[in-house]
Amino acid sequence: MNIYRTHNCGELRLGDVNKVVKLSGWVHKKRDHGNIIFLDLRDHYGITQCVIDSGSILFPDVESIRHECTVTIEGKVVERAQETINNDNPTGKVEIFIQKFTVLSYVENLPMAISSVSDLSEETRLKYRFLDLRRESLHKNIILRSQIISSIREKMKKAGFLEISTPILTSSSPEGARDFLVPSRLYPGKFYALPQAPQQFKQLLMVAGFDKYFQIAPCFRDEDSRADRSPGEFYQLDFEMSFVTQEDVFRTIEPVIYEIFKEFSDKKVSSYPFRQIPYDLAMLRYGCDKPDLRNPLLIDEMTDIFEKLSFTAFTESIKKGAVIRAIGVSGIEKHPRSFFDKLNDWAKENDLPGLGYIVFDNENIRGPIPKFLDKKQLHTIKERVSHSEGGKGCDWNGAVFFICAQKKKAEKVSGFLRQKLGNDLNLCSDGFEFCWITDFPMYELNEDTGKIEFCHNPFSMPQGGMEALQNINPLEIKAYQYDIVCNGIELSSGAIRNHIPEVMIKAFEIAGYSPDVVKEKFKGMFNAFQYGAPPHGGCAPGIDRMIMLIAGELNIREVIAFPLNQQAQDLMMNAPSLVTDNQLKELHIKLDFPRGVS
Repeated sequence: MNIYRTHNCGELRLGDVNKVVKLSGWVHKKRDHGNIIFLDLRDHYGITQCVIDSGSILFPDVESIRHECTVTIEGKVVERAQETINNDNPTGKVEIFIQKFTVLSYVENLPMAISSVSDLSEETRLKYRFLDLRRESLHKNIILRSQIISSIREKMKKAGFLEISTPILTSSSPEGARDFLVPSRLYPGKFYALPQAPQQFKQLLMVAGFDKYFQIAPCFRDEDSRADRSPGEFYQLDFEMSFVTQEDVFRTIEPVIYEIFKEFSDKKVSSYPFRQIPYDLAMLRYGCDKPDLRNPLLIDEMTDIFEKLSFTAFTESIKKGAVIRAIGVSGIEKHPRSFFDKLNDWAKENDLPGLGYIVFDNENIRGPIPKFLDKKQLHTIKERVSHSEGGKGCDWNGAVFFICAQKKKAEKVSGFLRQKLGNDLNLCSDGFEFCWITDFPMYELNEDTGKIEFCHNPFSMPQGGMEALQNINPLEIKAYQYDIVCNGIELSSGAIRNHIPEVMIKAFEIAGYSPDVVKEKFKGMFNAFQYGAPPHGGCAPGIDRMIMLIAGELNIREVIAFPLNQQAQDLMMNAPSLVTDNQLKELHIKLDFPRGVS
């Protein structure tokens, strides 16, 4: 028999009345009413109210106990009076009359309150994370995380995938984010790297004949923090499949993701097959490659309408390579002038001269732009934005906002404007909207160096294979690469892999890597491809981001048990930290600090 408890703190019900039970946990709250004290006892499973009156010899002990002390309580289960029932708590119809009270662990001064974090800094919360994790909301998130990961495992195994662990100590990669390096004691001057992803290993598993692989993979990247990205390490549902096309990958993972979101959330989830949006179209219509489809607004191309007008603010910019993008919003034609002035100020904050607009209010057409347009051109604009909203041009009323800038900037700012209008006007629906972004460029031009670089995943198969690499402008080559996006957050990148050695050599050559470098840096994979590699592909949805969305959290650290802070520090364990001279000596390392650092 367990010496600390007969039941947990979330277990007792009316059927347990008159039983003598023993519970152990933390003092959650205490309410002293003079002659009677109510004490809420909390453990992992829930909260049970305990009561003692001043006639008990134990009353002084209970009276003096501090919050968060660890105690064992033994007593009789009694039914609560009708007026004291708490229907919000599963144990709220019963309470324990305390007969024995044992303190297992004392608390002197708490560095933070458990009941509220509204006035706490993130530094305090992370330094005392073991206390922070006692809070109900965070505790539930970690339980949710465990349940979601267990469900993912079951679904992947049911779909025929084999769970295989890949190495944590591996070799450094020349692509992607910065590696975390691990010095080798046995091989002075040489380093392991923690894997940014199990990319090469999962491809090697396909070469080895394992048809469907997956793992809940830890990944390590030395990169800056964001609200939806934890610095240092994160986890992803990493999977790979042999003898598949892009569509096969989509059909396999869509039901898993859909069912996870349906199982753990009561919000609407877009059904599969998920929408597929080519990269170029996404940049045009949404202004980004991570569109939030809950927002109904779309961006329209308007350059052709303005290129020959007398509106010099636009026409002169168009001659220098600028484009015109527009967003139409119906139903705001009655908004006051101040609404449009504030948007104009916002545009100036984003390094634009201003934000042009036209308001269509039946026959009343106003704004700074209409005087430069004739009726036909105004009708074309109205029709174009109307069709974006699925309406009819002649009946459409609202406002059209215009952005004039070089293509990349126009895409970026119009994407921001679409987001701002959707949020400010409460146009975004609730729920989870998924889509695939497909047909990413294989390469991009580094504007700082003028060199061609890989745009996405260097191990992807170029569309058109070797013929495309040899005969097409590299910046026009598309790849079999895809991202899955939910509510404007990228959950995953994936690709059909390049499994042909000659194509791999040529693809890397275009990005500036010699054959010798490719053969050395990717030795294991390059050698394996010489011995019969199957066509293969996969994806890696981010576990942390999925849980963040399902839990309704805005910060990814709210769904991770022990995250680093934004500066990639573990304040609780004091990492990173200095090591001893003997440790450095064993690793044949001498420190060379930057000036001013010691």
